Amino acid sequence: MELELKEIVKSFGGKRVLEGISFTVKSGRAFGLLGRNGAGKTTTIRILMDVFPADSGEIRVDGKTVDYGMIGLGYLPEERGLYPKKKILDQLVYFAELKGMKKADAMKAVRHWLARLGMEEYAGKKLDTLSKGNQQKIQLITALAHDPDIIILDEPFSGLDPVNAMLLKDVVKEEIGRGKIVLFSSHQMNYIEEFCDSIAILKEGKIALCGELHQIKRNYRRDRLIVRSEQAEQIAAGFPADACEVLESGELLIRLSSPEKKQETMQFLTNNYDMDEIKVFEPSLNDIFVEYAGGERQEEKDEAV
Repeated sequence: MELELKEIVKSFGGKRVLEGISFTVKSGRAFGLLGRNGAGKTTTIRILMDVFPADSGEIRVDGKTVDYGMIGLGYLPEERGLYPKKKILDQLVYFAELKGMKKADAMKAVRHWLARLGMEEYAGKKLDTLSKGNQQKIQLITALAHDPDIIILDEPFSGLDPVNAMLLKDVVKEEIGRGKIVLFSSHQMNYIEEFCDSIAILKEGKIALCGELHQIKRNYRRDRLIVRSEQAEQIAAGFPADACEVLESGELLIRLSSPEKKQETMQFLTNNYDMDEIKVFEPSLNDIFVEYAGGERQEEKDEAV
């Protein structure tokens, strides 16, 4: 399956909040939809889920206009939406039935996921008796029980302790391995970097950067070196003061005057110092996000966006 959003445009009350959003995601891949508050992520997700239509543009599956009767969507919202006073098993089955499952199939699927997430003992309890992390796992089951083709996860790791975060990571990897399309929206860049093959960074309703994460990093300016050596102080002394920085890890970051100086500098260092490691600096996703999403107008924190 291939999901494509093509030139999606949306306005609210005369205010343009999406302007030509386009990206493609294939089965068995995870895609990160990133941006600061107000960038347009939530609007994009709601249009994808057919909550409301785009003003123009198209959503396609395998090259054809999407037929929501033929594909399954699973959604884990950032703002949780279950019933706090209802028994967990009852409402999970109810939500699965709303997604088109027969009651017997829904019951079987829900019990499977309760067991998978270590929540069987809570099946007969009310939601508000659970911890925040366990409520998060129950909400996740509503997104997965009906075996959707496309899974949308909005801040999925919020409120999870390390053990439950690891469990969720395993589940997400399993779903990707089963050929699902997984769309992440999160400000936790370490998780996006771990799961996502490709990303799109939104800024003020436009795509500021889109592509395969590996290639984006490879194309980043390669004018900095990371050096690990017992002679770091001597090495730093041989460069201008503003060209070197000692990182928290103890490694030395050297800024070159141009990328063309890379090989020459690496050769110089290996010939003249005892080097443990030397490599081209590769930016983290957080570095890239700050560069491309920075400067967002904070007044654009419209609830609809």
